[in-house]
Amino acid sequence: MGKRDELIAKYADDLKTKLKVTPDMALLTKVTIGCGPSIYDRDSATIAASSATELETVKNNFLVKKLGLKDGPELTAAINAVMDAYGKSERQKFRAVVYYMLTKHFGKEKVYA
Repeated sequence: MGKRDELIAKYADDLKTKLKVTPDMALLTKVTIGCGPSIYDRDSATIAASSATELETVKNNFLVKKLGLKDGPELTAAINAVMDAYGKSERQKFRAVVYYMLTKHFGKEKVYA
C-alpha cells in the first residue's frame, strides 16, 4: 500500500467516523489525486477553519475555479456547513475530505469523471 492509498484510507475513516458519511471511494480517490502534492505536506493537507483567508482560498480556488460555481453567499454557507459537520473541536480538517464533501454538496461529481 502506497502513501497515497494510506491517506485515502485515513480520509475514508474521517468521513465515516467524524462526518457519518459512507464515502464513494472512487470519487474520494479522484478528489485526493486532484489535490496533488498538497496531501503530502502537513500544513497544506489540512484546512484551518478559523482562518478567513484560507476559507476564501477554498472558495475561490476550489469551488469557483475547479468546480465552476458562481461566487455567491451559498458557497460560503456550504463551506461553513462542512466545517460545522467536521466539528469545531476537530483540529485536523483534511483538505481532501472537505473538497469531497463540497463536491457532493453541490452535486459536481462529474468534474472528476
